[in-house]
Amino acid sequence: MAAKSGLTRNDNGQIDLLKAAGGWRGISESVLPGLLFVVVFTITRELNVSLVLSLVVALVFTGARLLKKEPLSQAIAGLIGVGISALISRSTGQAKDYYLAGFFTNAGYMAAMVISILVKWPIMGVVFGYVRNEGLRWRQDSRRVRAYRVATWMLVAVMGLRLVVQIPLYVTDQVAALGSTRLIMGLPLYALGLWLAWLLSRPVPAVPAKDLAADPASPGTAEP
Repeated sequence: MAAKSGLTRNDNGQIDLLKAAGGWRGISESVLPGLLFVVVFTITRELNVSLVLSLVVALVFTGARLLKKEPLSQAIAGLIGVGISALISRSTGQAKDYYLAGFFTNAGYMAAMVISILVKWPIMGVVFGYVRNEGLRWRQDSRRVRAYRVATWMLVAVMGLRLVVQIPLYVTDQVAALGSTRLIMGLPLYALGLWLAWLLSRPVPAVPAKDLAADPASPGTAEP
């Protein structure tokens, strides 16, 4: 899972958020279908037209990757997501149901993260441990386990905030507001949560040898 996460560190040692999101193309693949749907529906109030255009955009991205023989995983995942959302919305005749599947996906990720914390295998430890070259050694240090538990809770909070804000908009049929908040609270909020989780789980800087000799009770762990 960690190896496939797409997380890497840039020159200053921080996680490369742009690459984690799949680069500009990955961001476009994630954002444009939903953006086109909410814009077209808000202007025309035509559900079928909005759904078709959003599917066409997702298909174009997938086709472009196929022609260039590039990895298809992100584009296909996006296409499947848009397809499921369009199918649900078309079957109910409600534009707001375009976003229904996202609620269940979000809740599923939240549940997986909470379970990982409860079983003492916090997901962010597995992912960040790989990026920091810690492997699974962090599990032998209670401080690192605690730090990665906090980092995982940070992502749980991000996903919980999405549901708290978006579900009332769904219930009250505010499609334009729901679509807008879905975009704002998608990749931008996820990137912010990921960055904060990275900072919260940083290893404590190593104590210089002379200071350690002066105060043997001062432990420290250097980040590789």
